[in-house]
Amino acid sequence: MATSPVVYQRELTLSSEEFVDVLQRSTLAERRPVDDPERIEAMLQNANLIITARVDGKLVGVSRALTDFAFCTYLSDLAVDEDYQKQGIGAKLIYETKKHSIKAKLILLAAPKAVNYYPKTGMTGFSHCFLLDNINDMKIKD
Repeated sequence: MATSPVVYQRELTLSSEEFVDVLQRSTLAERRPVDDPERIEAMLQNANLIITARVDGKLVGVSRALTDFAFCTYLSDLAVDEDYQKQGIGAKLIYETKKHSIKAKLILLAAPKAVNYYPKTGMTGFSHCFLLDNINDMKIKD
């Protein structure tokens, strides 16, 4: 649907309004705390690598990552407006994220609907990933 070129760039700041808007237009909002402005703001403030995709200034895609730029980059959010999907924008956002942290391994947890997408981008799937969501689930020997 993009008639104008898609402009990819690293942005040091992104407004929570724009971020939530693209999350809602991408379906990622169903798995993000879009109704908790303080949490959204913290997510943006603490991410140290945000890559955007814009068409005529409109945010149509975003990659939000945390990285040490040397060993690992965790790609926490990859969102592309549904009207702009299937144009390679997601893959290009992944590429630009990796390009900005070239020495680091790029790591992500795929949303259930996106599990089959990532292998198409050249990423390798791993079955040995672990998640701790609730601190009370942690088992510590006394």
